[in-house]
Amino acid sequence: MSNKEFQLRAYVLIDSMQPQYAAFLGTVSRGDVPIAGLSQLFLELAPGSEVYGMLDIALKATDVKTSFQDVEREFGMIELHAATIDIVKEAGRAILNRYGLSEAERIRPKVVSAKIINNITPYQAQLINRFRQGSLIVPSESLFIMEVEPAVYITYATNEAEKNANIKLIHFDPVGKYGRLYVAGDESQVKTAKEVAINAIENLS
Repeated sequence: MSNKEFQLRAYVLIDSMQPQYAAFLGTVSRGDVPIAGLSQLFLELAPGSEVYGMLDIALKATDVKTSFQDVEREFGMIELHAATIDIVKEAGRAILNRYGLSEAERIRPKVVSAKIINNITPYQAQLINRFRQGSLIVPSESLFIMEVEPAVYITYATNEAEKNANIKLIHFDPVGKYGRLYVAGDESQVKTAKEVAINAIENLS
């Protein structure tokens, strides 16, 4: 296959899923339920229908499992996880080799927006809690909201934020044009989460 036929939009390695991050994914998983400590790989490719072939290659070549196989209008995304990062790397290599692609061809992610709201009001807290699938945000906490493109890179920012700051994971969404993250907690810890999440995205090649 020629790599001119395909676009590698995202290639996201996560070394060790953090507890809140893994628990959140478990609530939205449509396949094998991930648990904390596992390693993970997300791939996003265009055209979208190629996700079926990508997943077939990974499952036949390695001992990985999957939670997601999503097809959008333009892009397709799969998630792979295993006990060690070497296994998910092997799965990623098998896919890239079959499609004539390399990790270096992925789109470099960018931060679209990043904002902290301090001392959140009871009314806005309730509005956010109506759509969240993670922890509850309560009045007076600080809230950090982040958007990245391509969307699936928000998974990496989320996991790194939890790894380095004592925050509550409210919600994140890795599907669509922009990936979005919502975390809450003490003002200083939320500020740390913001710094870590932005650096995580900006330092990816």
